[in-house]
Amino acid sequence: MFQKLLIATELSDGLDRLAQLVPSLAAGGIRELVFVCAIPWQEGQIPRPDQARLAFAQSRLAVAQEKAPPDCKVHLVIETGKPVDLIARAATEHQSQAIMLGTPMRTLLEERLFGSTTIGLSQRLRLPLIVMRPHLLSAFTLEELDLRCRHLFRHLLIPFDGSPPSQSLVKQIAERLKSGGRGSVETCTLFRVVDSGGRRGVLPTDAIAQAEQSLAPVQAELETLGLQVRTDARQGNPVLEILKISQEQDISALAVSSSRAGTVWELSVQSVCGELLRRSWHPVIFFSSKS
Repeated sequence: MFQKLLIATELSDGLDRLAQLVPSLAAGGIRELVFVCAIPWQEGQIPRPDQARLAFAQSRLAVAQEKAPPDCKVHLVIETGKPVDLIARAATEHQSQAIMLGTPMRTLLEERLFGSTTIGLSQRLRLPLIVMRPHLLSAFTLEELDLRCRHLFRHLLIPFDGSPPSQSLVKQIAERLKSGGRGSVETCTLFRVVDSGGRRGVLPTDAIAQAEQSLAPVQAELETLGLQVRTDARQGNPVLEILKISQEQDISALAVSSSRAGTVWELSVQSVCGELLRRSWHPVIFFSSKS
């Protein structure tokens, strides 16, 4: 699905460990990798590049080029500057198809009011963002990460409620599978939650059946791409039900979409997409519905 991937790391988020697993990523369909590390300016009366940290980052990521197989190109972008600026420039220069980054170690208030790399990139670029949990990456052994990298997108969970963002999500996934090939993608689970507003049994008994029927056309569309497509519909809280099925169905990654990520709207109203980005322990692939 993605052949050109940019991995942005702070060297403390676990993503730098993927530099040792380039052959595994290549086995999963990646043909070009860009590792980006933005180093802050060294403090002082006159800010200047921190040569020690630049050299350290270079030494940590150089193994990616050393281990690259013949069918996978690897680029290192290690410079002083703001992460969002450096990532955006590198993604444009190398025509990356997706950006992988870790979640920020911040509180919800800090993330919303002061911004983050994820929010900044979602506002500046229309590329899918693959959000990884640093704690999960750090806890895996290299052997476990090797297997994970080979099957990053093998089983995608796609929440679908019929809204324009969810329709855009399916359309973008289908287009990328057609243009870039399936890669490691084998299975998709289409999932619809009938929101009960916290009161189970209030809605008509056929609500779930109707929800399942609404998934049938989408299932047929994705099956034409050679995927195994499952469907499921439940009643309850959307965020909780999506997190629950992620564990039950052996999901590799969760795909979500929103037209409002990073906007003022999210400061006052909780969004399903925003909650999943913050709470899911699975990798989350965020597609902007503005793409």
